[in-house]
Amino acid sequence: MDIERESMEFDVVIVGGGPAGLAAAIRLKQLAAERGNEIGVCVIEKGSEIGAHILSGAVMDPRALDELLPDWRERGAPLDTAVSEDRFLFLSETGARRVPNWMLPACFANHGNYVVRLGNVVRWLGEQAEALGVEIFPGFAAAEVLHHADGSVKGVATGNMGIGRDGQPTDSFQPGMELHAKYTFFAEGSRGHLGRQLIAKFGLDAGRDPQSYGIGLKELWEVEPSKSKPGLVIHTAGWPLDNATYGGSFLYHLGDDKVAIGYVVGLNYRNPYLSPYEEFQRYKTHPAIRTFLEGGKRLAYGARAITAGGLNSLPKFVFPGGCLVGCDAGFLNGSRIKGSHAAIKTGMLAAEAAFAALAEGRSGDELTGYVEAFRASWLHDELYRARNFKPAMGKGLWLGTLLVGIDQVLFRGKAPFTLHTAKPDHAYLLPAAECQPISYPKPDGRLSFDRLSSVFISNTNHEENQPIHLTLKDPAVPVTVNLARYAGPEQRYCPAGVYEFVRDDDGTDRLQINAQNCVHCKTCDIKDPTQNIVWVAPEGGGGPNYSGM
Repeated sequence: MDIERESMEFDVVIVGGGPAGLAAAIRLKQLAAERGNEIGVCVIEKGSEIGAHILSGAVMDPRALDELLPDWRERGAPLDTAVSEDRFLFLSETGARRVPNWMLPACFANHGNYVVRLGNVVRWLGEQAEALGVEIFPGFAAAEVLHHADGSVKGVATGNMGIGRDGQPTDSFQPGMELHAKYTFFAEGSRGHLGRQLIAKFGLDAGRDPQSYGIGLKELWEVEPSKSKPGLVIHTAGWPLDNATYGGSFLYHLGDDKVAIGYVVGLNYRNPYLSPYEEFQRYKTHPAIRTFLEGGKRLAYGARAITAGGLNSLPKFVFPGGCLVGCDAGFLNGSRIKGSHAAIKTGMLAAEAAFAALAEGRSGDELTGYVEAFRASWLHDELYRARNFKPAMGKGLWLGTLLVGIDQVLFRGKAPFTLHTAKPDHAYLLPAAECQPISYPKPDGRLSFDRLSSVFISNTNHEENQPIHLTLKDPAVPVTVNLARYAGPEQRYCPAGVYEFVRDDDGTDRLQINAQNCVHCKTCDIKDPTQNIVWVAPEGGGGPNYSGM
């Protein structure tokens, strides 16, 4: 379909209105104001509003925010609940053993950090950016990377609006817009679909370990006032997962009788019968956990992939005409279960490198200053100390815990060895014939819930008459390979009921894709054993609409 698109010109275009993208925009405008320069900065965000697609635990380290906006307290940033206590529990099916705090590695110490609703923090960052003159366009999904004739990145094009499921324009059709820039920042979050393309096109992951991911599932609860302990941070490992599978939980007490509870499962799990969603639901029934939730009310639900490979898996994050920032590259510190401070810091470093390049009259080249600044930063030192965490925990709960203890306690993260990840997450899945099916209890509607009721409270919505954004390279593979060999794992790893196998009247099986349920977690794009599913951006504004998650 040959469509003429209008274009707009900026100095810097930023794809993604999360912590990394907004920090970059703010820093660019700060530098321009300090130097008395004009600089055109645009942020586009696929969510219906800034913060709509933000999902995180979250305990936030304010170090990077202190650097970006030192007066954030006076400005009313929604970091209201300081961490008051850390607890780490090893769970068995009925019991819990607490690790004494003096035995915990420094990465689990949260003194000086804040329990936050990251969506609210991001909305506040958006307000700070707009006050500085940043142009922010929510509801517009970047669908395509644009290139100059020499291959360098020219900018992005937003997706067309009003395309029917048949691929043809409807009466409400509006063509996408081209946004051209001297430098384009990609801040899409974990497994960004354009970032993924750029990594492949420029070979940015050459010589790196395969990237490693987890899926994080989260609910927001209102608990009985007597059970609310603002600032209490609880992490667990062990049950309900088996000892060979990486994962764990978080339970964070906010103010106002709110509790954020969630579960993370490493996507290198082997058993195709495992369902991260069901593991989360039964985790909440554990005696040490349910005591906080009983008598309370579940308010919200969401799920999101987490880029957790760390420094060993970090791709080259600059290329001609642009760069990757935040979780689009994979700067999250898996050992601390924190990424927002890293996202803000990398956004700032990229902004400073781009501003210096623009001041020199440069455009379209590699921002090598960003790479050099990262290597000299406290963030690089932090990620270096955490480099062995995910490879160690991939070796199982007990051996992994021992290795992490040696690395983090004995050597303080500077062990004379570096562990590596051998293969991508999807390659770990075993054939169903080699695995034991897992029987999950039915949801009780009080502590545990079914997928569809969960999707409902994620406020997920997509225009139904649009092309399905969960694309298949080969439509036969789900049945001939995934169902036949792996018992159809997509119906279990998806936390939103998008995929289900149905049997038609003629007795043949087919994969039904309920794309309207998609919460944009990207798990299918990561875990599909044949890498046949490719997530692409739906029409802008679609997806979940998280309320302060």
